[in-house]
Amino acid sequence: MQTPNLQGKPSIDIKQTTELKCEECDHHVFTEGFLIRKASKLLTGAAQDSIIPIPVMMCAKCGHINDIFKPKEL
Repeated sequence: MQTPNLQGKPSIDIKQTTELKCEECDHHVFTEGFLIRKASKLLTGAAQDSIIPIPVMMCAKCGHINDIFKPKEL
């Protein structure tokens, strides 16, 4: 049985997890980046167009964004 951590969630044994690698270059280190979307003021009803940053994880070596890190809507 796993003991809960301070936030009430079960602790996870890191040995039971699977490493993710870049789909392009097989590198295993990722960094946070942003996809930037623009929403028309006509769509939002705002006075100006809106800029929407979407956080994603990208390969620290080649910059590729694995499909698993992309929003399903894109």
